[in-house]
Amino acid sequence: MSHYKLSPSDFAFLYEECKLCYWLKVKHKINTPTLPFPGVFSTINTMFQTPLVGKNLKSVSSSLPDALVESQEGHVESEKIPNTNVYVKGKYDLLVKKEDGTYILVDLKISKPEEDKIDKYKTQLGAYKYALEHPANGNPVRISELALLVFYPDQVEMHKDSVKIAFPPIWMPVPIDDSGFLQFAKDIDTLLSGPAPEEDSNCKWCNYRHEGERIAHVKNI
Repeated sequence: MSHYKLSPSDFAFLYEECKLCYWLKVKHKINTPTLPFPGVFSTINTMFQTPLVGKNLKSVSSSLPDALVESQEGHVESEKIPNTNVYVKGKYDLLVKKEDGTYILVDLKISKPEEDKIDKYKTQLGAYKYALEHPANGNPVRISELALLVFYPDQVEMHKDSVKIAFPPIWMPVPIDDSGFLQFAKDIDTLLSGPAPEEDSNCKWCNYRHEGERIAHVKNI
């Protein structure tokens, strides 16, 4: 039986938006069309992450933990999750080492620090945690905390030849739910093992496909 790769970055959006589109992507490698993503956001994201490596978060802001940023954008791949035919493969944002030798797994976001983001990204962070603690190769890493590090502009200063935008860091702890993630993985395994699920009536890609088919069919009559 095939083993299916789960990309944690799909959990918060594609999986929640349309089970059929998710099923098509993971099981049949059919991706939804990709909208252009403004390159400035990727640039800002990298500009935030790179200077953090090797720094104690507390030196960046007194509101952040006393822990050392050890690595950024690390690739991970897990062993097969027990009682399923799925595994995790993806890239986390930041791995931060605490004094006790355990790590905080951090997802960096450039967005409004709204409370619903904790629940929205909990499964994504749980997947990276599982991959780090149950790697397909190499030594496991013990993750004792999960968090979002959120940056959102709150003021702008105009200077001659430059504009300075302040992005105060907001730390948002995310609860660890290992059993919840394992159940989530089993639910996905059940989805992928079965027939094509029903499409979501609000899925923009399914609606786009049907509307295109309808117009093309009318024109060809």
